[in-house]
Amino acid sequence: MTRLADGITVRDLSGMAEFRAAEDLQRAVWGADDPADPGDLMMVIAAEGGLVAGAFRGDALLGYVFGFPTREPAVQHSHRLAVLPEARGLGLALALKWYQRTWCLARGITQVRWTFDPLRHANANLNIARLGACGVTYFPDYYGPMEGINKGAPSDRLLVEWRLGAPAVMRRAAQGNSPDAPDTDAPDSGLRVAIPADFGALLLADPEAANVERRRLRTLLVDAFAAGLGITGYDADQRTYLLSAQQAASRS
Repeated sequence: MTRLADGITVRDLSGMAEFRAAEDLQRAVWGADDPADPGDLMMVIAAEGGLVAGAFRGDALLGYVFGFPTREPAVQHSHRLAVLPEARGLGLALALKWYQRTWCLARGITQVRWTFDPLRHANANLNIARLGACGVTYFPDYYGPMEGINKGAPSDRLLVEWRLGAPAVMRRAAQGNSPDAPDTDAPDSGLRVAIPADFGALLLADPEAANVERRRLRTLLVDAFAAGLGITGYDADQRTYLLSAQQAASRS
């Protein structure tokens, strides 16, 4: 268990009521039309070696993270991370990920992989800038058509690798939720790729323009990865991915 400010604790979920709460939380975050991972499935995966942890204030679940084993014993796939809208700004997403890192290292897991929408600034800032994960693979329309907040654009996803013992990650872990954590590791000479300020708002207001952005970023990143580059940093102020040689990503 990890204790945060304001009476918030981060711990593994326990009992079906808490797993059902995590199911409800998904609907609150992604929309009722977006299929949620069932509570009973998460409970069984946790019992068989997966991670389902939550940030709680009292008995109220404010956010959660869900990861499960892969074919590689030292690698976990992190499937979901969500924080209720009313609980954002408390650093809970970071706290949940640092809890996940500690949980994994205690079990001999040294890398966590997950996907996210690379056009969403908040996710890029968390995953690349704050956590130090590296973008290595691009999946066009990964899930097919989606509902909820993702409706209206191809479900492209960026696969990232979070190397839990890498120096870049260890530096950030030492800082925890501090806003002074390092936020860029890629050299200035690397390729820079910008994203919109608010893709979610653009998708609602102008789906055609949002899809133009989707295709633009897809082409740039697919070509960059094919050329041996990887995402090794994110400039949050400029909303820009920083890319450099994959060798740099593996050493960071």
